[in-house]
Amino acid sequence: MELKFRRNPDYQTLSDEVTSEKMFMDRRHILSAAGFLGAGSILGALPACSEPQQTPAAPATASGHPAPGAKLTAKKAAYAVTDAATVEEAFAGYCNYYEFGTSKDDPPRYASLMKTSPWQVTVEGETDAPGAYALKDLIDYKKLEERIYRHRCVEAWSMVIPWIGVPMKDVIAKLKPKATAKYVQFVTYLNPKEMIGVNRPVLQWPYTEGLRLDEAMNELPLFAVGAYGKSLEKQNGAPLRTVIPWKYGFKATKAVVKIRFTTTEPSTAWNKANANEYGFYSNVNPNVSHPRWSQASERVIGGKGGFNERRNTEMYNGYEKQVGALYAGMDLKKNY
Repeated sequence: MELKFRRNPDYQTLSDEVTSEKMFMDRRHILSAAGFLGAGSILGALPACSEPQQTPAAPATASGHPAPGAKLTAKKAAYAVTDAATVEEAFAGYCNYYEFGTSKDDPPRYASLMKTSPWQVTVEGETDAPGAYALKDLIDYKKLEERIYRHRCVEAWSMVIPWIGVPMKDVIAKLKPKATAKYVQFVTYLNPKEMIGVNRPVLQWPYTEGLRLDEAMNELPLFAVGAYGKSLEKQNGAPLRTVIPWKYGFKATKAVVKIRFTTTEPSTAWNKANANEYGFYSNVNPNVSHPRWSQASERVIGGKGGFNERRNTEMYNGYEKQVGALYAGMDLKKNY
């Protein structure tokens, strides 16, 4: 089947609709046909929201956590959607990760320069368990879950991805936030020698994101360490990233190196860059347009329908039942 781009959820029981890895696509041909090569180089381009390319890797790093691309064992959890999962090659090749460049094919090309071992996550702020944690001490690899979630980019395209990770709420409980903690901020790894994109002032580095603590303690968010049965590749956010499926993809933080609990709303990268277009909440909302385009529908990337498929965007990306109560009484246009 030839796949071509065109410009222009309810939970159910687990599905085996993940598309075979044998479905290969020529990433450069597809991106060129879609007119996306080089589009991200415009300063006003859009937030980092999807991810990237799988290559063989050793089974483990010197630090004890699995190396990028290593096979993972995960329990299939009862979080799935009716849509078929995105083909892995699309997930691997259509990427936003501005630390490696603003074009969609920059992260798969340049992320190999990044070192993911050893890896530590610093925990600080309003917590009774501050310190530096090795990844294997923060993530219980014996309790990994596979959850198939919708992924919706603020650029009005979408994927369905079988993530592997652990519930964010379990990790946060381990980190013992104080009663004074109302928010949690995530900070991304930064190394200009390994990340050529940070030498351009597209954003204020390092990349930061955040959630209200009650959002982070919801059942849906994950600390993801893998996808498609394997440990995350570097351009996917290895070795640790956040997944918040009811929010636009740029709310996720790749290569997390710091978790900070705060009493006040933390700064976030795209809100600092352009607060008129990117709010703190950034919940998927088809009724609130981006200032430059509608969010009422989305282009499906790498699905069974090829790249000519469009679908209507659902409130909270289809997860309204699970998260709607978090925003009861709020003005969703004001608190976008």
